[in-house]
Parts: sequence; C-alpha cells; structure tokens
Amino acid sequence: MVVKARRSFIESPVAESDRAALTVDAIRALDRAAAKGIVHRNNAARRKSRLMRQLVKLGVPAPAAARTAAKGKKGAAAAPAPAPAKPDKKGKK
Repeated sequence: MVVKARRSFIESPVAESDRAALTVDAIRALDRAAAKGIVHRNNAARRKSRLMRQLVKLGVPAPAAARTAAKGKKGAAAAPAPAPAKPDKKGKK
C-alpha cells in the first residue's frame, strides 16, 4: 500500500482524489501493522509522516481521515483521567 501511494506521487496521470485515497489506505495499513506488532509504532509513524510530507509537497490537501486518525486511538479524543480516590482516615492515628 505504501509503495502504491508513493508511485501515485511520482506518476502524473493520477488524480488528486486517488492520491489522497491511496495515502489514507496506506496510513490505515501502517496503523494495522503497528497494532499487530509487525512494524514498530515509531517506524509506522515515520513512514506516515514521510507520506504526508510528499502529499503536501505536491499541493494536495491532507485527507480528512488522516487528520482524524492522528488525534488519538481510533480517532477518539483522549478522556480526562479520573481523580484518584482519597484514602479513608478511619482507624489511622
């Protein structure tokens, strides 16, 4: 998938929407590979970053799916951590 996306950047007859779609597919494939442990998560992040840099360099706006996937796990916003429970003072002197 990553190779297809890179080739779409080099080849001129590919439409911008196809480039964006191929990039989103490549990003999803990298995320899946990192989640399964096939590729280290930093390696996947580096590859995604390079793909997005190439896409932006061509003047194609970043796909919406790629922007939401970068926010957090499964596109959801991080929930605030719950407050720690206060210890009970009964029986302690």
